[in-house]
Amino acid sequence: MELRPYQRAAIDGITSYFEHMHGNPLVVMPTGTGKSVVIAGFVREAFEGWPDTRILMLTHVKELIAQNFAALIRSWPEAPAGIYSAGLNKRDIGAQILFAGIQSIAKKAYHVQRCDLVLIDEAHLIGRGDAGMYRKFLSDLHQINPQLKVIGFTATPYRMDSGMLHHGEGRIFTDIAYEAKILEMFEAGYLSPVTTNPTTTTLDITGVGTRGGEFIAGQLEKAVMAGDQTALAVQEIVTLGRDRGSWLAFCTGVDHAIQVRDEIRKHGIDCETVTGETPPAERDRMLRAFKAGKLRALTNANVLTTGFDAPGVDLIALMRPTKSVGLYVQMIGRGTRLAEGKEDCLVLDFAGNVTLHGPIDKIDVQKNAKTAGDGEAPKKECPQCEAPNYAGVRVCVECGYEFPPPAPAIDEKPTDAAIISTQIVPIWHDVDSVSYKAHAKDGKPPSLEVIYLCGVQRFREWICIQHTGFPREKAAHWWRMRSPSAMPNTVAEALAAAPSLPQPASIRVRPVGKYTEIVSHRFA
Repeated sequence: MELRPYQRAAIDGITSYFEHMHGNPLVVMPTGTGKSVVIAGFVREAFEGWPDTRILMLTHVKELIAQNFAALIRSWPEAPAGIYSAGLNKRDIGAQILFAGIQSIAKKAYHVQRCDLVLIDEAHLIGRGDAGMYRKFLSDLHQINPQLKVIGFTATPYRMDSGMLHHGEGRIFTDIAYEAKILEMFEAGYLSPVTTNPTTTTLDITGVGTRGGEFIAGQLEKAVMAGDQTALAVQEIVTLGRDRGSWLAFCTGVDHAIQVRDEIRKHGIDCETVTGETPPAERDRMLRAFKAGKLRALTNANVLTTGFDAPGVDLIALMRPTKSVGLYVQMIGRGTRLAEGKEDCLVLDFAGNVTLHGPIDKIDVQKNAKTAGDGEAPKKECPQCEAPNYAGVRVCVECGYEFPPPAPAIDEKPTDAAIISTQIVPIWHDVDSVSYKAHAKDGKPPSLEVIYLCGVQRFREWICIQHTGFPREKAAHWWRMRSPSAMPNTVAEALAAAPSLPQPASIRVRPVGKYTEIVSHRFA
C-alpha cells in the first residue's frame, strides 16, 4: 500500500507520540483524506512490531466498520482480523484485530478480554464526563488491562458542548499526535474543491429557541417547513444544479426531508429520502443506487453526516440551520472527496451556516463551542513563538510580540460567505526588505522564520526545512521558487544561504481572523 506523504506522517506521528509521551492521542484528518488507510497502515505496523498486540477498532455505524475492515484487508489480505457487529451479522469476538460497533460490543468487555490498543473512529461522538457506552466499555477494558491505550480519529476534534476533545477535565484524549490541515489538503489536490453560489432563498428561523447550544429541533423543523420556503429553495437547487450529477440535501427532520424530496420530484428528478426510520434493507438499496449514480438526489435527516462515503457528490444543499460547528464541517465534508470526472462540489447554503461559522479551515472553536467543564479563560496563540496567551493580553508573555489591536476591516464572518479561506480575496503588499531567523518550539524541529517588511507592516511565514512529510514538501517548493540548488538539510545551512536568495517584489496576504497568512509571492 502506497501512502500519501501526510498519511505516512500521521502513522509516524502516532508512533512518535508513544515513544515520547504517555496518554491517549488524537489523529485529526479531514473527511476524504483517508482515515481508513491510515488506520490500516498503523494497525499493520503495530502488529508486525509487536505480534502479540490485541487491537480493537471501534465506531458507531456499520458502514464505517465495513470501510475500515476492507481497507485493512486490501492492504494486508492475511491480517488476523474480524468483525463484531449485529448490523453486519458478524461475531468474530476472538479475532486478534477486531473491528466492532460500539452498540454491539458495549457489554462484551469480558468476552473481549485483554486489549492493548483501542482505536476509535469519529471520536468526537464521545462526550466529556458522560457515562455513555464508550466510556463504560473503555472503563471495563481498562480494568482488565490498566496499560490500555486509546487513539481517536476524527475530522472535527471538538464538541459544541465542551470545546476541544483533548482539553479540560473529564476528557479521554490528552493530545493531538498529528493533524492534517484541511486547507493544505485542498491546496495539494487531495480534496475536491468546494465552491458556493449566492442563494436568494434563506430559511426563516425567526423565533426558534435554543436548548443545549443547538436550535430546538421541533421548533426548527416547523419554521423551515412553513410557507413556500422549500419550494423556492428547491427551485434554486434545480436551476443551479442542472449540470451537477449527484445532489445531497441535509434537512432538519424526517418530515422536512420528505417535503424536500417531494418538491424535487415535482421537477422530474429521481430523489429518495434516508432517515433514522428507514428500514436497513431499504436504506442500503437507496445508498447503493445513489453511490452508483443511478439516483440523482438524496435527502436526509440526521443520518449521513458521518460514516457516509459517496465521492461523486458534487452538490450539497444545506437546508438545516445549525449552531454546531462540527455538524457544519461534517455536512460540507460529504462533498470534499475526489472522484473521476468531478471538478468541484457546489454548496448551496439556504440555512445561513456558512455566514454564521465562516470558512471550514478557520473554525474558531472557542467562539463556537461552549467551554463548560474546564472553566479556563479564552486563550490565543502567538504567531511568532506559538506560545499560548490569555486572550486579553497585548504583548506575548514569552517573546514580547505585540498583538495587533482588533482590526474592524477583518470580518470573521465574511460578506462573501467563503467556505474556505482561500475564497477570501487576498491583498498584494510591496516588499521593502526580508530578514531570516531560526524559530524553535519545544518538542518540534526548528523552522526558518521569514519576516517581510512592507511599509509599516510586518508579515511572517515559517519554512519547515527540518520537518518530514508534507511540511517538508512545502518547504522544498518554497526553496525551489528561489534557488536552483537543492534545499539545505538544516535551518542553520538555510540561514547561511539566505542572503543570496532573491527578494520578492510583493507578497499576497490574506486575513485569517485577527492575523494574516502569506499565500503567494511575486518576483521582479
